[in-house]
Amino acid sequence: MKKSLGHLLSLYLLMPAIIAGGCAAVPAAAPAVSSGAAEEVPAQQAQEAGQEVTAQETGAAPETAAAEETAQEETAPEETAEQEAAQEEAAEQEEAVVISEEAEEITISEEISEGGMARPGEMRGLAPAELIAEMTAGWNLGNSLDATSAPGLAAETSWGNPKTTKEMIDAVCEKGFNTIRIPVTWDSHVGSAPEYEVDSEWMDRVQEVVNYAIDDGMFVILDTHHEENWRILDDAHIDAVNAEHTALWRQIAERFKNYGDHLIFDGLNEPRVKGGANEWNGGTSEGRACLNLLNQSFVDTVRGTGGNNDKRLLLVTSFASSAVIQTIGSLKIPEDDHLAVSIHAYTPYGFTYKVDADWALSEWDGSHNYEIDKVMNDLKRIFIDKGIPVIITEYGAQNKDGNDKDVAAWAKYYVEKAKSLGIVCVWWDNGCYTTGNEQFGIFNRSDCTWYSEEVADAVTAAFR
Repeated sequence: MKKSLGHLLSLYLLMPAIIAGGCAAVPAAAPAVSSGAAEEVPAQQAQEAGQEVTAQETGAAPETAAAEETAQEETAPEETAEQEAAQEEAAEQEEAVVISEEAEEITISEEISEGGMARPGEMRGLAPAELIAEMTAGWNLGNSLDATSAPGLAAETSWGNPKTTKEMIDAVCEKGFNTIRIPVTWDSHVGSAPEYEVDSEWMDRVQEVVNYAIDDGMFVILDTHHEENWRILDDAHIDAVNAEHTALWRQIAERFKNYGDHLIFDGLNEPRVKGGANEWNGGTSEGRACLNLLNQSFVDTVRGTGGNNDKRLLLVTSFASSAVIQTIGSLKIPEDDHLAVSIHAYTPYGFTYKVDADWALSEWDGSHNYEIDKVMNDLKRIFIDKGIPVIITEYGAQNKDGNDKDVAAWAKYYVEKAKSLGIVCVWWDNGCYTTGNEQFGIFNRSDCTWYSEEVADAVTAAFR
């Protein structure tokens, strides 16, 4: 269905504004979401480091319209020269509003589709490093849309976290975080081959949560998370894996193709072979070759959808998203002008995780700063010095019997070191602080307060 230029402009102006750098609470339509019974959070692997809205034209029946038109022609007064000049000026002003360079009429598309959920935005033509320079402290909405212990929409709450609300995202933004990563597991929400169609309710819910952050002016990193059950990086599986991988990203990219440059796609989360050789330390040459193929097909698929995806920032990653030399040194970067690398670095492991070993650490006195320096310097040498930006899309340290002061000191050094190299860091928060598994939580989603103000302040302090 087509509309006139003026009509489309009026519809466009009704869309929610995207307020860069602010935390405005712009309301968005919220479809009902079922909640599931909370279950014990399963352990994370230890690691190194809408419905379319159709506009319908209405009017009088053809016979009536023709009669009215004839009557108007018979009774219309003679136009004066002044009226003609005013009309010409108005027409010129309307033409100056450039919405499409292709035609005088344009098709109403995703800008007012998906039930009014879309957030069309601007692509400002920034280089990846310039865009990343606008990003400050980052936070992961972990163990929510990536949870897998219930079917359908109930999956979101199946690992014990409450349903995500706009108020939660507002609170994170107001604390000083301007970047949010939204991990999403698509596996059980995808149909069978060859279409691999994503369940529409799930896609709508993901978009709703993305909009919470976009409406606050935040940067949003959207990924494909716990997909290891089907995304197996070996020669025996790669053809089928790539078919599903590209079908999934094509649908995600199409849904969000008109969003502005505050939306970033993170192609693969910790791609690996579960239980395979060197699972967290670089994998095998076969696995790394399969990963290079998937990184390339991710970029090709997203770019092929057009729209703002032509220049959207895309993140490719290493085997298991690890920072070890074996995998970052062999990572093949696709030829593209709008790419960065996604890395996970829980460093040093003896401090960031709870380990039962004599090298475990619960206090941070700075004597192990060199371990952080090594990871950062490797990323600088292999990527940044070659003009390839880096985002550490996961880092963090578990709460060990209330050692918030030490975690804050560690986080302060970590973030400041990364910032000095132009690296953005996104804290892994799974909602667990004193209970549950892997206690990386710093934000209490139940009441929108902070489990650890000290840690949250340390993370955001470098950008104040």
